[in-house]
Amino acid sequence: MGKAAAPLCSAGTRGLVSLLSAVPCLACKPPPPRAPTLLVAMSLAGATALEAPSPAAAPSISAGPDTYKGWLFKWTNYLKGYQRRWFVLSNGLLSYYRCLHANILLIVNTSKYGRRTQAEMAHTCRGTINLSTAHIDTEDSCNIVLSNGGRAYHLKAHSEVERQRWVTALELAKAKAIRMRNNQSDDSGDEEPASQSDKSELHSTLKNLSSKLEDLSTCNDLIAKHGAALQRSLSELENLKLPAESGEKIKTVNERATLFRITSNAMINACRDFLDLAETHSRKWQRALQYEREQRIRLEETIEQLAKQHNNLERACRGAPSLSTNTSSRTSKGGSVQSVKPEASDEDEETEYFDAMEDAHAFITVAADPSEHHRRTGSNISGASEGRADDWNLDDNVFESSYPASTDASNKDGVPKKRRRSRIPDKPNYSLNLWSIMKNCIGKELSKIPMPVNFNEPLSMLQRLTEDLEYHELLDRAVKCESATEQMCFVAAFSVSSYSTTVHRTAKPFNPLLGETYELDRLDELGFRSLCEQVSHHPPAAAHHVYSKRGWTLWQDITIASKFRGKYLSIMPLGYIHLEFHSSGNHYVWQKVTSTVHNIIVGKLWIDQSGDIEIINYKSKDKCQLKFTPYSYFSRDVPRKVTGLVTDADGKGHYVMSGTWDEKMECSKITQSTHGNGGSEGKLPKMVYQTLSPKVLWMKYPLPENAENMYYFSNLALTLNEPEDGAAPTDSRLRPDQRLMENGKWDEANVEKQRLEEKQRAVRHKREAEAVVALEEGKDYDGYIPLWFERKVDPVTGELMCVYKGGYWEAKGKQAWSACPSIF
Repeated sequence: MGKAAAPLCSAGTRGLVSLLSAVPCLACKPPPPRAPTLLVAMSLAGATALEAPSPAAAPSISAGPDTYKGWLFKWTNYLKGYQRRWFVLSNGLLSYYRCLHANILLIVNTSKYGRRTQAEMAHTCRGTINLSTAHIDTEDSCNIVLSNGGRAYHLKAHSEVERQRWVTALELAKAKAIRMRNNQSDDSGDEEPASQSDKSELHSTLKNLSSKLEDLSTCNDLIAKHGAALQRSLSELENLKLPAESGEKIKTVNERATLFRITSNAMINACRDFLDLAETHSRKWQRALQYEREQRIRLEETIEQLAKQHNNLERACRGAPSLSTNTSSRTSKGGSVQSVKPEASDEDEETEYFDAMEDAHAFITVAADPSEHHRRTGSNISGASEGRADDWNLDDNVFESSYPASTDASNKDGVPKKRRRSRIPDKPNYSLNLWSIMKNCIGKELSKIPMPVNFNEPLSMLQRLTEDLEYHELLDRAVKCESATEQMCFVAAFSVSSYSTTVHRTAKPFNPLLGETYELDRLDELGFRSLCEQVSHHPPAAAHHVYSKRGWTLWQDITIASKFRGKYLSIMPLGYIHLEFHSSGNHYVWQKVTSTVHNIIVGKLWIDQSGDIEIINYKSKDKCQLKFTPYSYFSRDVPRKVTGLVTDADGKGHYVMSGTWDEKMECSKITQSTHGNGGSEGKLPKMVYQTLSPKVLWMKYPLPENAENMYYFSNLALTLNEPEDGAAPTDSRLRPDQRLMENGKWDEANVEKQRLEEKQRAVRHKREAEAVVALEEGKDYDGYIPLWFERKVDPVTGELMCVYKGGYWEAKGKQAWSACPSIF
């Protein structure tokens, strides 16, 4: 070969020889893969240096091509929200720590620090996720979601540029980790087991391919052997003294023999690459087939379990005793036990989203005799609320014995109400294969699954959020309260009343488009005006601001997290609700509970609310702890039960709240509080509260006639999508797919919904491209900026939220909507 190379360089086939000579020989090892230069550059540029240790504090550390590190915010729970953590990406693994020091020791490889590294790792590493099997989900704003099986990490970067750096580094690390995993042998244990028949079939095919490849390799060796002998013979002929014409012919034969040998090497290499590709894809096919088989088995087991549960419930129903005694009668005869301590629910699988009040205690209420209490002196009452029992009378202008109805023809200011519509077109009776859609949604984020309008109701999430104001009169009555604890009772009743519209509303509201708004201007009729805007699409987040001329302002920033778990659907609202009264300055803050939709696969859909609400008055430090008891078939409690206790800054109880979230809430004034018998097993003793007769603070309005054919809408919900003159071009009332669905044209609505989603997807891709350009130019990219709201740090909770910055109602008065984006 060495001697043949010289004549080949001068031959007419020099280009072909040089091309084929680049093909590696079978005996040569392939060159090592090149390091991803992009990841190296981003590791050096993206590593946070703001809080890097000094050289004296720790040895110098260089970020290699497989290492990327920096600060990110990680979601922990409702109480703490997002917490700052130090993340390290190395060798396909993403780990996080509470402090920077642990990470320094992690990546030092010298013998001086080796033993200390393992000790620190055992105590400081908070969690690790393997990127080779993880799913990386990019969201709007600065959010990243990493999921691996049942574990999910919700992360947030400082800026969208920093998020893009992390996403790029994670994707490159994931791709390399997958390649490393695929290069391992089949018996390494990383692959999911397949059935014996599938394994035998795949192994048989690969065995045949390997056998053919060995035959080709043998032929290639023979060709190389005989070709070398032929070239030696030709070289010997060249050394002989032959005529010039014979020498040229021998040289040509020598060139062709060399080309033949090189071509055979190239063919063998191509066959080897084909075998490697077949082996790689066979593992992928094997895993995909196994995943589908496991999904089918899991679904079959779920259905079987549901059938067994249904059978057990039927047998228990036939053998259960009759529950004829209600809660109110038991209370009047000697008191009832009301537990405010949260109990574990089998529906709550993700503890990160469960906001439990661990310090709440159980208590017992006992009905007091008003006449006997009236003869008592103040010194005989232990821990009672301020005021005397004779203050608790049925003529009180705030605590009314019966809840007023909302059917008046005029409002409190004497202004006649505008005539609103009282019905919408009946819901069509469309058949739908629920199973064909839901079987692909298990474990996924519901907001990212394309759903037909058949699952929806003709209202958007912004309108459902506005529907919380249906019982705004509770806040109007709360303005008149002179006592902060009395006012807290009405605020608690208002927080519960927002769930009353969900008891029959199992349909899903439309997911708003980014930049979509909804206004409800009832300033002249009801005394308030409301504005909502969708400020984020993934995760879905809406900002809401309400102003009432009767003395209160409400604002909230709600993010919806939802998970479909096979048997039920969990909807977890994240964010805080703020309520401030103008005259007193009382500022109340609380969060929503988890909503659960049951019987997704088998049976009739029904909704339950469970969890705890803690309402805090940040001015007076009063608190109200409400417990939404999860529904249990075997429980003797009233279904959808809500209990609560209103306490002052010193922890003394003043009022007991009781009722249901779908019917009414009552308030009982505490006249005396004593400690019960000693608790067992180290538990604190229960408090015994003696209360006066309860008074109704809130009672649900009856549904309109024919509500079952109108999506079970209330009177207010029927008017929410009514056309409004002068509304912004981004208003939900102008959304075409929602309007078509309300009119019963579901097929046209599905087509229009798909068009809007594709349009929104194109806008999102454009923003991502702009972010990449800004990253390359070293500029900051702010992403989507809300039009009527701005992101600020809440001084009360310390959380980042969107608050109303003004300008909408002024723009409506001038009809100046040039700043509104074209989203429809």
